Amino acid sequence: MSIHPTAIVAAEAQIPASCTVGPYCTIGPNVILGEDCELVSHVVLGGDEAGHVTMGAKNRIYSFACIGISPQDLKYAGEPTAVVIGDNNSIREYVTISRGTKGGGGTTRLGSDCLIMAYTHIGHDSVIGNSCILANSATLAGHVIVEDFAVVGALCPVHQYCRIGRYAYIGGGTTITQNVLPYSLTSIERNNHAYGLNKVGLERKGFTQQQLKELRAAYRTLLASKLNISDALTAIRETIAAGNAGEHVAYLADFIANSERGIIK
Repeated sequence: MSIHPTAIVAAEAQIPASCTVGPYCTIGPNVILGEDCELVSHVVLGGDEAGHVTMGAKNRIYSFACIGISPQDLKYAGEPTAVVIGDNNSIREYVTISRGTKGGGGTTRLGSDCLIMAYTHIGHDSVIGNSCILANSATLAGHVIVEDFAVVGALCPVHQYCRIGRYAYIGGGTTITQNVLPYSLTSIERNNHAYGLNKVGLERKGFTQQQLKELRAAYRTLLASKLNISDALTAIRETIAAGNAGEHVAYLADFIANSERGIIK
C-alpha cells in the first residue's frame, strides 16, 4: 500500500493495497475506499468520527478536496451521516462534498464516471447521477438532484430542492431556482430560460434522428407554442398516446408533471 508518511490515516479506515494516498491527506475512521483509488495530496475524507465515506473503485481525488465534511446546515447536531460515491470519478482541486443530514435522509450521493471540476460544492443530501459534469465553481445547495449525463456550467448556483433533468446542459453563470428540463439548453444569456434542445449533446450520446425529431416536436409544443404548461403537457401526452413519441418524450412529460418547484421554461 502506498501511503505517504505525512498522511494521517485512522486505523479503522478500510483502504485496499491498490490505493495511493498522497502527502498530507487526512482519512477518518469511517472511510471505505474501493480498489485503485488515488488521493493526490492534502485530501480530507470523513473529517471526523461522524463522517462516513464509502467510495467505489478508480476514483481520483485531487489536492485540497474535502469529502464527507459536516453539512452547512444549522440544524445539524453532529449525528453520523454519510457520503456515498461510485466508480471512476475525477474530483478536482478544492471540491467540497458535504455529508447528509438526518432530516434529508442522511446521505449525499455521487454516481460513477463524473467529472467534478475545481471549487465545486455539492451540498448535503444532494444526489448526483452518472456521467455528469459539474464545471468550476458550480454550487449546489442541499437536496439538489442532478440526473444522468447532465452538465452544470461554471459559476452556476443551484437552489435547494431543485432537480436538473438528464442530458440537460446549463450555461455558465446561470442561476437555477426551478427545475431544469431534461434534454434542454438553459442559459443566462437567454434571460435564464430554456431555449431549445441539447441537440449536439444528444447526438454525441447516440440519440437517433427519430428520437431527436420526437423531442424537437415536444419542445416546440412546450416552448414555442402559445399554450400554457398544463395545456402543452396535455398535447404532449396525446402525442405519446397516439404512438408518435417514445420513452424520452414520456420521461419529459413525467418530469414536467412531477416538478413541484416548477420548471424553467
